[in-house]
Amino acid sequence: MIKTILVIITALISFIMNGQEITGQWNGLLKVPGTQLRLVFHVNKTETGYSATMDSPDQKVTGIPMEKAVFENSVLKLEMSKAQISYEGTLNKDNIIVGKFTQRGQSTELNLSKDIIQKQVFARPQEPQKPYPYYTEDVKFENKIDNVVLAGTLSLPKKEGNFPAVILISGSGGQNRDGEMLGHKPFLLLADFLTKNGFAVLRFDDRGVAQSTGDISKCTTADFAKDVQAGVDYLQARKEINKNKIGLIGHSEGAVIAPIVAGNSKAIDFIVLLAGPGLRGEKLLLMQKEAVERASGVSESEIQKGQEAFKGAYDMILASSVNDENLKKNIMAYFTSKYNEDFAKAVTPQITNNWMYYFLKMDPAVNLAKVKCPVLALNGGKDLQVPATVDLEAIKKTLLKAGNKNVTTKELANLNHMFQECKTGSPEEYEKIEQTFSPLALEEISSWMVLQTK
Repeated sequence: MIKTILVIITALISFIMNGQEITGQWNGLLKVPGTQLRLVFHVNKTETGYSATMDSPDQKVTGIPMEKAVFENSVLKLEMSKAQISYEGTLNKDNIIVGKFTQRGQSTELNLSKDIIQKQVFARPQEPQKPYPYYTEDVKFENKIDNVVLAGTLSLPKKEGNFPAVILISGSGGQNRDGEMLGHKPFLLLADFLTKNGFAVLRFDDRGVAQSTGDISKCTTADFAKDVQAGVDYLQARKEINKNKIGLIGHSEGAVIAPIVAGNSKAIDFIVLLAGPGLRGEKLLLMQKEAVERASGVSESEIQKGQEAFKGAYDMILASSVNDENLKKNIMAYFTSKYNEDFAKAVTPQITNNWMYYFLKMDPAVNLAKVKCPVLALNGGKDLQVPATVDLEAIKKTLLKAGNKNVTTKELANLNHMFQECKTGSPEEYEKIEQTFSPLALEEISSWMVLQTK
């Protein structure tokens, strides 16, 4: 009798849950390392079942159609196989869908509700506020080689005058002129600080981002270097700029681009490398992977497994030719044998695209050896993405060996890859830290630049 009652109760619960309204707007907050993303699913009833679309408000994307939408026995299943995205969750008695969002084999908890969900907002006390005590101008300049128009902002200490100048170069991934990431605007802050200290500053939207034209998806570091050179040419044509005192400040990948430009142009008077790689791409990425995983609590056995697996894949790429049509297929088969097919499908496109292929094969030493102007290289002591000690040593050794006699390298204690004061250096901290850029690091950059441009 008890068993019969339980069966009846279970059936009733199932009936009640299925009777709950699944159609409408469902909101969730996806928490991934370093950031939060709001996701919105719109579920609609059709003659044959259900359909659904997805919005990602923080990425300014709406109405993405899901290829599959099923609601049975209180379980909602959504799928978009082309993007390797899926969601599965169970609708509970509180009208909350408890489930997981999966993309390219990686799953993250994501609960959905009818309530509007807001991201946690963190204070940014350093962000400059208008009106600024200096002159700013929206500008555009052209990379005529690639037919790309770059849009940016030129900051001048005063509207009239003749000033030393610097171009800010962003790291990997498309960024706007403020270097905006995770609620921080480090390039806005850096430009503000340097302009107040007597420098003209040009910062611009990466190609294909915001107001700049072009397609970033197939570009390499070499392409971005041409965009920066176009910025140098633009500054040389401005009467407010001292043409003998033009410098570059590059962060992360930007610190790889700066030596490329400086090594091929006599117009560059100095460069500042912030968290700049000094080792070849594949070595840096393996070190980065190990450091970030260890800080995230991944077991040592899994870390070592990943090191061996990815080193093997990188070696295959390093040994390949540019036109190797079988590379992706071979990498896919390799990762399938090491992990599984889902993992292989997720990772293969990431490490065989144009940018990654170039980055893995690129040795920063080749370009650093051509740099004859003064160089300041700074790294945070807790940087897990570009480990300070080995990369600074590699940069210094390469420059000195090539005959550059004006080289300053410095490791700044307790700063992460973004030059924030931090506890662990993990990317998971970036957004949560209120500080955008260490005042100590700002002063190091500015005071060194003042000495170079006297």
